[in-house]
Amino acid sequence: MSSQDIPEENLPAEHSAGHNEHGEHGAVTVADEKNPFADPGLPPHEHRVQDIDERAAKRSERVVAMLFTVSMLATVGFIASYVAIPHDKSIFVFPIGHINALNFALGLTLGLALFAIGAGAVHWARTLMSDVEIADERHPIEASPEVKAKVMADFKEGAKESALGRRKLIRNTMFGALALFPLSGVMLLRDLGPLPGTKLRHTLWSKGKLLVNMNTNEPLRASDVAVGSLTFAKPEGLEEHDENFQTEIAKAALMIVRIQPDNIKDKRELEWSHEGIVAYSKICTHVGCPISLYEQQTHHVLCPCHQSTFDLSDGARVIFGPAGHALPQLRIGVNDQGYLEALGDFEEPVGPAFWERG
Repeated sequence: MSSQDIPEENLPAEHSAGHNEHGEHGAVTVADEKNPFADPGLPPHEHRVQDIDERAAKRSERVVAMLFTVSMLATVGFIASYVAIPHDKSIFVFPIGHINALNFALGLTLGLALFAIGAGAVHWARTLMSDVEIADERHPIEASPEVKAKVMADFKEGAKESALGRRKLIRNTMFGALALFPLSGVMLLRDLGPLPGTKLRHTLWSKGKLLVNMNTNEPLRASDVAVGSLTFAKPEGLEEHDENFQTEIAKAALMIVRIQPDNIKDKRELEWSHEGIVAYSKICTHVGCPISLYEQQTHHVLCPCHQSTFDLSDGARVIFGPAGHALPQLRIGVNDQGYLEALGDFEEPVGPAFWERG
């Protein structure tokens, strides 16, 4: 419904005349010598249905009130979730998977509260607040020369009266206090969580832990790995429904490749392998992306994120791309049952370089 469908006497009185203190709404001015650019004016104002129908305005009012009420309920839900839900509880949410229940509840309720406030404010402004456009003439915003001169004179007088240049003890101690005070805020950063310590240097791999196929969830035998194949493995005992699965697999994920022993160029790589089966970290040493592309003929693996390329037949050294160092190798062997097992942990941190790397 537009204002053209409503009789003139039903339109709001303050809008129906179509005039303001600057003249007729939508009027234009003609260019002349003093004003070479013509003022196109404002477009004719179109009344909204809420301006001419009080029932529609009431409906909009109820919608806004409902959104604000939803925000209040969501805020109460946020507080209740924070108090009632254990921080270590996990739930399954399709299609995300297993996630922390507290984080999910806090994010959902807080997001709903903020969205409802924003949506209510937008609906209020779009349907109930005045939408009449008003032109306001520009005026100079700079101060007059007299005001500028007075401000500068006052500033110089104040600086002189403060004796900051003459009272060096006060000046130096003030600078010291201002420099040290921000350290209080830096100390509060300790509440962000405990320091990582040596966690980044160690993974779940240890002597005797079996290599488990990521796809079949079964321990790997040496006979399961064919020459030229690429297999992804995880440590024995690590399951996808574990709360810390993502944290641990981000450090412990393995690439298993079988290469003819004669084609292995690096001496240590050959010693740490079993019959040409080598195990390298799957985590790229550039920014930590998972490596998944393997070329059989060259034994090169490619990180899909930034194209860092590693040679698995030569100690997984970097041959192309931004990665800073080779992929860490895991020393492996075979137990009495013929299953592949780790002979220890990685001897260096996996993934990108970090400040503790020495």
